[in-house]
Amino acid sequence: METTIKQIEDMSLNAWPSHKMELYDGWILRFSYFYTHRTNSVEQFGNSTLTWREKIPYCESVYKRLGTPAVFKISPLVSPDFDYVLENRGYAIQHTTNVMAMSMNAAHLDTPYPDVTFYNNIPSEWIESLFNLKNTINPIHRKVVPSMYQAILKETICACIRIDGQIIATGLGILDRDYIGIYAIHVKEEYRKHGYARQICTGLLKEGMKKGAQNAYLQVVEGNDNARALYRSLGFQQLYTYWFRVQPDENGNFPPEK
Repeated sequence: METTIKQIEDMSLNAWPSHKMELYDGWILRFSYFYTHRTNSVEQFGNSTLTWREKIPYCESVYKRLGTPAVFKISPLVSPDFDYVLENRGYAIQHTTNVMAMSMNAAHLDTPYPDVTFYNNIPSEWIESLFNLKNTINPIHRKVVPSMYQAILKETICACIRIDGQIIATGLGILDRDYIGIYAIHVKEEYRKHGYARQICTGLLKEGMKKGAQNAYLQVVEGNDNARALYRSLGFQQLYTYWFRVQPDENGNFPPEK
């Protein structure tokens, strides 16, 4: 179990590069102007030689200089004592996320996907459409995030559905080892509950199998019950949960959840 979690945690780092990164004594400090929690947080990936008492304030100073709160990712691979230390420093939990996985042998992929278009690269039009679907209006995010997608080193399968020439649904598959990670599943609000997300997921999984994927994983934010139900119907099962500890500002306030 722990080995599988470590593998998926490593693959998720490969799948979603940050705008800037710093390696620090077995930790990686990721910074992306707080576009998402995952790309703007500290992750523990190796052994530490320094104490938490020294390392946490250092991370806080780095993020303060960069203009965002310090955020630490807490996965099952992180000591519970570390989570308690952050809690005692006033950090709050945000963006609790469930990681789901499955073997392709257990997948239920009987849905046709005639409306889905696939690309081996990530077109600029797809990224722009994703911004619109997510209502991303921050000009800094719209400037730097395209380079983050282009920095993905692993083989990708990009998917979308168009209606009247407009992209109304997106998805991204990222191949790593014998897995495909499913990311960026978004459907324009007025087109939801028409099976488009199922088409995209099914298409990505089947295209991934053609390229050798034997397993799949994805991440879904806690509370997104519709997405969770869709993924369960495809064969995904709960594997583990992670969350983020977010530093309060000088007034004790926290940034809004994304």
